Amino acid sequence: MIGKPAGGYLLSRKTALIACADLGGYCYGEQHPFKVQRYRLAGDLMAAYGLLDLPAMELRRPRGVTGEELLSAHSLDYLDRLREFSAASEARADFRYGLGDLDNPVFPGVYDWACLGVSGTLEAARLVSEEGFAAAFNPLGGWHHAQPSRASGFSYLNDAAVAINHLLAKGKRVVYLDLDAHHGDAVQSAFYRTDRVLTISLHESGVYFFPGTGSETETGAGAGQGYCVNLPLLAHTDDALFMKAFDEIAFPLIAAFDPDVLFTQLGADTFRTDPLSRLEVTTHGYAYIMRKLRALQIPWVAVGGGGYDMMNVARAWTIAWAVMNDRELPPRLPAPFIKLIAQLGFPHRMLLDAMHWAQEDERNAALDAVQRRISYLRANVFPVLIGDHGKTLRK
Repeated sequence: MIGKPAGGYLLSRKTALIACADLGGYCYGEQHPFKVQRYRLAGDLMAAYGLLDLPAMELRRPRGVTGEELLSAHSLDYLDRLREFSAASEARADFRYGLGDLDNPVFPGVYDWACLGVSGTLEAARLVSEEGFAAAFNPLGGWHHAQPSRASGFSYLNDAAVAINHLLAKGKRVVYLDLDAHHGDAVQSAFYRTDRVLTISLHESGVYFFPGTGSETETGAGAGQGYCVNLPLLAHTDDALFMKAFDEIAFPLIAAFDPDVLFTQLGADTFRTDPLSRLEVTTHGYAYIMRKLRALQIPWVAVGGGGYDMMNVARAWTIAWAVMNDRELPPRLPAPFIKLIAQLGFPHRMLLDAMHWAQEDERNAALDAVQRRISYLRANVFPVLIGDHGKTLRK
Protein backbone atom coordinates (compact mmCIF):
# COMPACT_ATOMS: atom_id res chain seq x y z
CA MET A 1 0.00 0.00 0.00
CA ILE A 2 1.67 3.24 -1.15
CA GLY A 3 0.34 6.56 0.03
CA LYS A 4 -0.88 8.75 -2.79
CA PRO A 5 1.10 11.86 -3.77
CA ALA A 6 0.11 14.99 -1.89
CA GLY A 7 -1.14 17.85 -4.01
CA GLY A 8 0.83 21.00 -4.72
CA TYR A 9 4.39 19.62 -4.68
CA LEU A 10 6.85 18.39 -7.26
CA LEU A 11 7.68 14.72 -6.78
CA SER A 12 11.18 14.89 -8.33
CA ARG A 13 12.87 16.11 -5.15
CA LYS A 14 15.42 13.68 -3.76
CA THR A 15 15.09 12.33 -0.22
CA ALA A 16 17.18 9.95 1.84
CA LEU A 17 16.40 7.68 4.76
CA ILE A 18 19.47 6.72 6.74
CA ALA A 19 19.31 2.95 7.08
CA CYS A 20 20.01 1.46 10.49
CA ALA A 21 22.59 -1.26 10.83
CA ASP A 22 21.69 -4.40 12.78
CA LEU A 23 20.87 -3.07 16.25
CA GLY A 24 20.17 -6.41 17.90
CA GLY A 25 23.35 -6.39 19.95
CA TYR A 26 22.59 -3.14 21.79
CA CYS A 27 20.41 -2.91 24.90
CA TYR A 28 20.08 -0.34 27.68
CA GLY A 29 18.64 -3.01 29.96
CA GLU A 30 15.31 -4.77 30.34
CA GLN A 31 13.99 -2.22 32.86
CA HIS A 32 15.21 0.84 30.98
CA PRO A 33 12.47 2.89 29.24
CA PHE A 34 14.51 3.23 26.05
CA LYS A 35 13.88 0.28 23.75
CA VAL A 36 16.06 -0.22 20.68
CA GLN A 37 13.25 -2.28 19.10
CA ARG A 38 11.33 0.91 18.29
CA TYR A 39 13.52 1.45 15.22
CA ARG A 40 12.56 -1.94 13.80
CA LEU A 41 8.87 -1.22 14.42
CA ALA A 42 9.10 2.17 12.68
CA GLY A 43 10.81 0.56 9.70
CA ASP A 44 8.15 -2.15 9.53
CA LEU A 45 5.38 0.43 9.41
CA MET A 46 7.14 2.50 6.74
CA ALA A 47 7.55 -0.67 4.68
CA ALA A 48 3.90 -1.61 5.16
CA TYR A 49 2.89 1.74 3.66
CA GLY A 50 5.31 1.31 0.74
CA LEU A 51 7.52 4.18 1.89
CA LEU A 52 10.86 2.40 1.57
CA ASP A 53 10.88 2.06 -2.21
CA LEU A 54 9.60 5.39 -3.46
CA PRO A 55 10.95 6.53 -6.86
CA ALA A 56 12.87 9.61 -5.68
CA MET A 57 14.17 8.29 -2.36
CA GLU A 58 17.37 6.51 -1.41
CA LEU A 59 18.32 4.33 1.53
CA ARG A 60 21.78 5.40 2.65
CA ARG A 61 24.25 3.81 5.02
CA PRO A 62 26.68 6.34 6.52
CA ARG A 63 30.42 6.05 6.71
CA GLY A 64 32.02 5.97 10.14
CA VAL A 65 32.47 9.16 12.13
CA THR A 66 36.04 10.35 12.67
CA GLY A 67 37.68 11.37 15.91
CA GLU A 68 38.13 14.88 14.57
CA GLU A 69 34.41 15.17 13.88
CA LEU A 70 33.55 14.00 17.40
CA LEU A 71 36.03 16.48 18.89
CA SER A 72 34.02 19.32 17.38
CA ALA A 73 31.46 18.70 20.14
CA HIS A 74 33.14 16.51 22.79
CA SER A 75 36.26 16.50 24.92
CA LEU A 76 39.04 13.99 24.29
CA ASP A 77 39.06 12.69 27.88
CA TYR A 78 35.33 11.91 27.72
CA LEU A 79 35.64 10.14 24.38
CA ASP A 80 38.56 8.09 25.69
CA ARG A 81 36.62 7.03 28.79
CA LEU A 82 33.50 6.16 26.77
CA ARG A 83 35.60 4.08 24.38
CA GLU A 84 37.38 2.36 27.29
CA PHE A 85 34.13 1.46 29.07
CA SER A 86 32.57 0.27 25.83
CA ALA A 87 35.28 -2.37 25.42
CA ALA A 88 35.33 -3.52 29.07
CA SER A 89 34.08 -6.99 29.87
CA GLU A 90 32.92 -6.05 33.37
CA ALA A 91 30.45 -3.39 34.51
CA ARG A 92 32.03 0.06 34.80
CA ALA A 93 30.88 3.47 36.04
CA ASP A 94 32.32 6.96 36.24
CA PHE A 95 29.77 9.48 37.43
CA ARG A 96 32.05 12.41 36.57
CA TYR A 97 31.22 11.57 32.98
CA GLY A 98 27.63 10.52 33.64
CA LEU A 99 28.47 6.92 32.77
CA GLY A 100 27.02 3.90 34.51
CA ASP A 101 24.02 5.44 36.27
CA LEU A 102 20.40 4.38 35.76
CA ASP A 103 19.80 6.77 32.85
CA ASN A 104 23.06 6.12 31.04
CA PRO A 105 24.09 2.50 31.57
CA VAL A 106 27.35 1.18 30.22
CA PHE A 107 26.81 -1.86 28.01
CA PRO A 108 29.08 -3.71 25.58
CA GLY A 109 29.58 -1.62 22.46
CA VAL A 110 28.04 1.56 23.88
CA TYR A 111 30.65 3.69 22.09
CA ASP A 112 29.83 2.06 18.74
CA TRP A 113 26.13 2.48 19.47
CA ALA A 114 26.57 6.20 20.09
CA CYS A 115 28.70 6.60 16.96
CA LEU A 116 25.95 5.07 14.81
CA GLY A 117 23.67 7.97 15.66
CA VAL A 118 26.34 10.58 14.96
CA SER A 119 27.46 9.05 11.67
CA GLY A 120 23.88 8.84 10.41
CA THR A 121 23.12 12.45 11.25
CA LEU A 122 26.37 13.62 9.65
CA GLU A 123 25.42 11.70 6.51
CA ALA A 124 22.00 13.34 6.49
CA ALA A 125 23.61 16.77 6.82
CA ARG A 126 26.08 16.04 4.01
CA LEU A 127 23.36 14.79 1.67
CA VAL A 128 21.24 17.91 2.18
CA SER A 129 24.06 20.47 2.14
CA GLU A 130 26.40 18.94 -0.45
CA GLU A 131 24.46 16.50 -2.66
CA GLY A 132 21.25 18.39 -3.30
CA PHE A 133 18.85 16.22 -1.31
CA ALA A 134 15.70 18.05 -0.30
CA ALA A 135 15.33 16.04 2.92
CA ALA A 136 17.27 13.39 4.80
CA PHE A 137 16.01 11.57 7.89
CA ASN A 138 18.13 9.71 10.42
CA PRO A 139 15.75 8.05 12.92
CA LEU A 140 18.73 6.86 14.96
CA GLY A 141 19.74 10.44 15.78
CA GLY A 142 18.34 13.00 18.20
CA TRP A 143 20.62 12.63 21.26
CA HIS A 144 20.15 16.20 22.40
CA HIS A 145 21.22 15.82 26.07
CA ALA A 146 24.81 14.63 25.53
CA GLN A 147 27.17 17.24 26.98
CA PRO A 148 30.75 17.89 25.79
CA SER A 149 32.19 15.83 28.67
CA ARG A 150 29.21 13.98 30.07
CA ALA A 151 26.49 11.51 29.10
CA SER A 152 22.99 12.63 30.05
CA GLY A 153 19.38 11.68 29.44
CA PHE A 154 20.05 8.39 27.58
CA SER A 155 22.46 10.34 25.30
CA TYR A 156 26.18 9.60 25.01
CA LEU A 157 27.24 11.59 21.92
CA ASN A 158 25.51 14.70 20.60
CA ASP A 159 24.86 13.98 16.93
CA ALA A 160 23.09 17.30 16.35
CA ALA A 161 26.00 19.36 17.67
CA VAL A 162 28.51 17.43 15.55
CA ALA A 163 26.40 17.71 12.39
CA ILE A 164 25.55 21.39 12.88
CA ASN A 165 29.24 22.16 13.43
CA HIS A 166 29.87 20.46 10.10
CA LEU A 167 27.21 22.64 8.45
CA LEU A 168 28.64 25.79 10.02
CA ALA A 169 32.08 24.90 8.70
CA LYS A 170 30.51 24.79 5.23
CA GLY A 171 29.19 28.32 5.72
CA LYS A 172 25.56 27.33 6.34
CA ARG A 173 23.06 29.03 8.62
CA VAL A 174 20.89 26.58 10.53
CA VAL A 175 17.60 26.45 12.40
CA TYR A 176 17.51 23.71 15.02
CA LEU A 177 13.91 22.93 15.95
CA ASP A 178 13.40 20.48 18.83
CA LEU A 179 9.93 18.96 19.25
CA ASP A 180 10.88 16.44 21.94
CA ALA A 181 9.04 16.57 25.27
CA HIS A 182 12.42 17.18 26.93
CA HIS A 183 14.30 20.44 26.43
CA GLY A 184 17.20 20.18 23.99
CA ASP A 185 19.61 21.50 26.60
CA ALA A 186 22.98 20.38 25.22
CA VAL A 187 22.25 21.58 21.68
CA GLN A 188 21.14 24.92 23.09
CA SER A 189 24.36 25.20 25.11
CA ALA A 190 26.51 24.38 22.08
CA PHE A 191 25.13 27.32 20.08
CA TYR A 192 24.03 29.73 22.79
CA ARG A 193 26.46 32.46 21.75
CA THR A 194 26.14 32.43 17.98
CA ASP A 195 23.72 34.11 15.59
CA ARG A 196 24.38 31.51 12.86
CA VAL A 197 22.19 28.92 14.58
CA LEU A 198 18.65 29.65 15.74
CA THR A 199 17.64 27.05 18.34
CA ILE A 200 13.93 26.60 19.04
CA SER A 201 12.60 24.11 21.58
CA LEU A 202 8.97 23.28 22.40
CA HIS A 203 9.02 21.06 25.47
CA GLU A 204 7.47 20.21 28.80
CA SER A 205 8.36 22.77 31.46
CA GLY A 206 11.64 22.12 33.21
CA VAL A 207 10.22 23.39 36.50
CA TYR A 208 9.28 19.79 37.32
CA PHE A 209 10.67 17.81 34.39
CA PHE A 210 14.09 16.65 33.14
CA PRO A 211 16.49 18.29 32.37
CA GLY A 212 15.24 21.27 34.39
CA THR A 213 16.20 23.86 31.76
CA GLY A 214 14.49 25.61 28.87
CA SER A 215 12.82 28.63 30.44
CA GLU A 216 11.52 31.23 28.02
CA THR A 217 14.01 33.64 29.60
CA GLU A 218 16.93 31.63 28.15
CA THR A 219 17.32 33.62 24.94
CA GLY A 220 21.03 33.42 24.10
CA ALA A 221 24.09 35.48 25.00
CA GLY A 222 26.64 37.65 23.24
CA ALA A 223 26.23 37.48 19.47
CA GLY A 224 23.56 34.83 20.07
CA GLN A 225 21.28 37.05 22.14
CA GLY A 226 17.77 36.49 20.78
CA TYR A 227 18.77 33.42 18.77
CA CYS A 228 17.72 30.92 21.41
CA VAL A 229 13.97 30.35 21.74
CA ASN A 230 12.26 28.22 24.36
CA LEU A 231 8.57 27.61 24.79
CA PRO A 232 8.07 25.51 27.94
CA LEU A 233 4.66 23.86 28.09
CA LEU A 234 2.66 22.82 31.12
CA ALA A 235 1.39 19.30 31.65
CA HIS A 236 -1.82 18.59 29.68
CA THR A 237 -0.84 20.76 26.72
CA ASP A 238 -2.94 19.17 23.96
CA ASP A 239 -2.98 19.19 20.16
CA ALA A 240 -4.52 22.63 19.78
CA LEU A 241 -2.15 24.27 22.26
CA PHE A 242 0.91 22.57 20.78
CA MET A 243 -0.10 23.74 17.30
CA LYS A 244 -0.75 27.24 18.66
CA ALA A 245 2.75 27.41 20.15
CA PHE A 246 4.26 26.26 16.87
CA ASP A 247 2.17 28.58 14.68
CA GLU A 248 2.66 31.72 16.75
CA ILE A 249 6.34 31.32 17.65
CA ALA A 250 8.31 28.63 15.81
CA PHE A 251 6.89 28.99 12.31
CA PRO A 252 7.28 32.77 11.88
CA LEU A 253 10.76 32.74 13.43
CA ILE A 254 11.98 29.97 11.14
CA ALA A 255 10.62 31.88 8.15
CA ALA A 256 12.21 35.14 9.32
CA PHE A 257 15.62 33.55 9.94
CA ASP A 258 15.44 31.92 6.48
CA PRO A 259 18.13 29.29 7.12
CA ASP A 260 20.13 27.32 4.60
CA VAL A 261 19.20 24.14 6.47
CA LEU A 262 16.28 23.25 8.71
CA PHE A 263 17.39 20.69 11.31
CA THR A 264 14.56 19.10 13.29
CA GLN A 265 14.56 16.74 16.25
CA LEU A 266 11.31 14.78 15.96
CA GLY A 267 10.88 13.19 19.38
CA ALA A 268 7.52 11.45 19.88
CA ASP A 269 7.41 11.60 23.67
CA THR A 270 5.04 14.57 23.58
CA PHE A 271 2.21 12.09 22.92
CA ARG A 272 -0.51 11.64 25.52
CA THR A 273 0.24 7.93 26.06
CA ASP A 274 3.98 8.35 26.52
CA PRO A 275 4.96 6.96 29.94
CA LEU A 276 7.57 9.66 30.70
CA SER A 277 5.80 12.92 29.87
CA ARG A 278 2.51 14.60 30.74
CA LEU A 279 1.82 16.41 27.47
CA GLU A 280 -1.25 15.36 25.49
CA VAL A 281 -0.31 15.63 21.83
CA THR A 282 -1.39 13.01 19.27
CA THR A 283 -0.50 12.19 15.68
CA HIS A 284 -3.07 14.84 14.70
CA GLY A 285 -0.97 17.74 16.02
CA TYR A 286 2.29 16.07 15.03
CA ALA A 287 1.19 15.59 11.40
CA TYR A 288 0.01 19.19 11.25
CA ILE A 289 3.46 20.46 12.23
CA MET A 290 5.22 18.14 9.76
CA ARG A 291 3.09 19.54 6.94
CA LYS A 292 3.85 23.12 7.99
CA LEU A 293 7.58 22.38 8.02
CA ARG A 294 7.37 20.84 4.56
CA ALA A 295 5.55 23.93 3.30
CA LEU A 296 8.59 26.07 4.18
CA GLN A 297 10.52 24.28 1.39
CA ILE A 298 13.83 24.60 3.23
CA PRO A 299 16.46 21.84 2.83
CA TRP A 300 15.55 19.55 5.72
CA VAL A 301 17.65 17.36 8.01
CA ALA A 302 15.57 15.35 10.47
CA VAL A 303 16.57 13.08 13.34
CA GLY A 304 14.58 10.90 15.72
CA GLY A 305 14.71 11.57 19.45
CA GLY A 306 12.61 10.51 22.40
CA GLY A 307 9.53 8.34 22.53
CA TYR A 308 8.91 5.56 25.03
CA ASP A 309 5.68 4.17 23.65
CA MET A 310 6.98 2.24 20.66
CA MET A 311 3.80 2.52 18.60
CA ASN A 312 3.80 6.29 19.01
CA VAL A 313 7.35 6.36 17.67
CA ALA A 314 6.53 4.13 14.72
CA ARG A 315 3.45 6.14 13.77
CA ALA A 316 5.09 9.56 14.24
CA TRP A 317 8.21 8.84 12.20
CA THR A 318 6.21 7.15 9.46
CA ILE A 319 4.10 10.30 9.21
CA ALA A 320 7.21 12.49 9.13
CA TRP A 321 8.85 10.40 6.40
CA ALA A 322 5.65 10.41 4.34
CA VAL A 323 5.42 14.19 4.56
CA MET A 324 9.05 14.57 3.49
CA ASN A 325 8.14 12.54 0.42
CA ASP A 326 4.86 14.35 -0.26
CA ARG A 327 2.76 11.25 0.41
CA GLU A 328 -0.68 11.17 1.97
CA LEU A 329 -1.28 7.99 3.96
CA PRO A 330 -4.58 6.23 4.68
CA PRO A 331 -5.60 6.94 8.28
CA ARG A 332 -5.96 3.24 9.11
CA LEU A 333 -2.86 1.13 9.63
CA PRO A 334 -2.18 -1.44 6.87
CA ALA A 335 -3.74 -4.84 7.59
CA PRO A 336 -0.42 -6.79 7.52
CA PHE A 337 1.04 -4.38 10.06
CA ILE A 338 -2.01 -4.69 12.32
CA LYS A 339 -1.55 -8.46 12.21
CA LEU A 340 2.15 -8.09 13.06
CA ILE A 341 1.65 -5.77 16.04
CA ALA A 342 -1.25 -7.85 17.38
CA GLN A 343 1.28 -10.65 17.93
CA LEU A 344 3.34 -8.16 19.96
CA GLY A 345 0.37 -7.14 22.10
CA PHE A 346 -0.36 -3.75 20.49
CA PRO A 347 -4.09 -3.03 19.91
CA HIS A 348 -3.59 -0.04 17.57
CA ARG A 349 -5.62 0.29 14.39
CA MET A 350 -5.16 3.93 13.35
CA LEU A 351 -2.21 5.94 12.08
CA LEU A 352 -3.98 9.28 12.39
CA ASP A 353 -5.71 10.20 15.64
CA ALA A 354 -8.65 12.51 16.04
CA MET A 355 -7.74 15.90 17.48
CA HIS A 356 -7.44 15.59 21.26
CA TRP A 357 -8.55 18.16 23.85
CA ALA A 358 -7.41 17.96 27.46
CA GLN A 359 -9.85 18.25 30.36
CA GLU A 360 -11.11 21.79 30.75
CA ASP A 361 -9.52 22.83 34.04
CA GLU A 362 -6.13 21.35 33.15
CA ARG A 363 -6.31 22.77 29.66
CA ASN A 364 -7.11 26.27 30.92
CA ALA A 365 -3.95 26.30 33.03
CA ALA A 366 -1.89 25.07 30.07
CA LEU A 367 -3.49 27.66 27.77
CA ASP A 368 -2.72 30.49 30.18
CA ALA A 369 0.92 29.39 30.35
CA VAL A 370 1.21 29.17 26.54
CA GLN A 371 -0.25 32.64 26.08
CA ARG A 372 2.05 34.20 28.68
CA ARG A 373 5.13 32.63 27.11
CA ILE A 374 4.11 33.61 23.62
CA SER A 375 3.74 37.20 24.81
CA TYR A 376 7.18 37.12 26.44
CA LEU A 377 8.86 35.78 23.30
CA ARG A 378 7.11 38.27 21.04
CA ALA A 379 8.34 41.08 23.24
CA ASN A 380 11.91 39.85 23.75
CA VAL A 381 12.85 37.69 20.76
CA PHE A 382 10.79 38.84 17.80
CA PRO A 383 12.41 42.32 17.67
CA VAL A 384 15.84 40.69 17.33
CA LEU A 385 14.93 38.14 14.67
CA ILE A 386 12.22 39.95 12.77
CA GLY A 387 13.15 43.59 13.33
CA ASP A 388 10.46 46.06 12.37
CA HIS A 389 8.22 43.19 11.26
CA GLY A 390 8.11 42.07 14.87
CA LYS A 391 5.91 45.03 15.69
CA THR A 392 3.22 43.72 13.39
CA LEU A 393 3.55 40.14 14.62
CA ARG A 394 3.32 41.20 18.25
CA LYS A 395 -0.12 42.79 17.76
